[in-house]
Amino acid sequence: MRAYELLELGWSFHRFIQQMYVEFLHSAEEVNVGEWQSKKIQDPNLGTMLELRDTTMVWAVPGGLEALQDRVKPNLPWAEDHFLERVSGEPLNPPPSESYWPFAQRGNAAHKEGEKFSHTYPERFWPKFAGEETRPNGRQAAWPNNGIRYEYGDLADVVTQLKNSPHTRQAFLPVWFPEDTGAVHGGRVPCTLGYLFNIRGNRLHAVYYIRSCDFLRHFPDDVYMAARLMQWMVDQLDTGVKTGNLTMHINSFHCFKGDIPRLQKEVGR
Repeated sequence: MRAYELLELGWSFHRFIQQMYVEFLHSAEEVNVGEWQSKKIQDPNLGTMLELRDTTMVWAVPGGLEALQDRVKPNLPWAEDHFLERVSGEPLNPPPSESYWPFAQRGNAAHKEGEKFSHTYPERFWPKFAGEETRPNGRQAAWPNNGIRYEYGDLADVVTQLKNSPHTRQAFLPVWFPEDTGAVHGGRVPCTLGYLFNIRGNRLHAVYYIRSCDFLRHFPDDVYMAARLMQWMVDQLDTGVKTGNLTMHINSFHCFKGDIPRLQKEVGR
């Protein structure tokens, strides 16, 4: 397990990125997964990954949008556009920004069932009226989806929970749903497991659980989305609370064997 508390180390986010280039070259384990996004892959450069297991980063999230973008350097404008889709209140599938996602434009169709993806983050943030099931009145999603006993909650309910009980330990937004368990449908499942929020000392903190994260392609955007969600939550709460620490737990922090030349180039700098 690797844990990096950036404030204690005196590191910027950029300094953490630089250290990870070194770690992937010298400390990562080769794992032949043989698939990517639930699709079988024969190319060993793509099917074999370099993995750092159980990596944790703790980072103090800035309160301003420009400061966040400057420090994380996400893929803009896509990252901000997609974040706004995530918090739009609509279970978008597909979200409009999928047409210009930087890394899989040509491969998106392979992960769709007709016109829809197996899941999207807007659906998971706003699941009450998500889905294709037609209700008895002939309308699609005319009343909220239900769990075993109760109606689904959503991101707005987490905001309300924090307003009503600022010190709650229950303010969790799940992205991994029961239908993902065992990947029984054989399609893509979310990389993100969920976000746990808590308020302590007039700061909103978040613990971000993610099962799998590609260091070179997705990591900055994943950090950006989580930090933007914290900023958005602070705005929604409107109680004077400020952004606190983002603690990101990554079970499989990885890149691919074919990325070694890029890692070497970055370390050489």
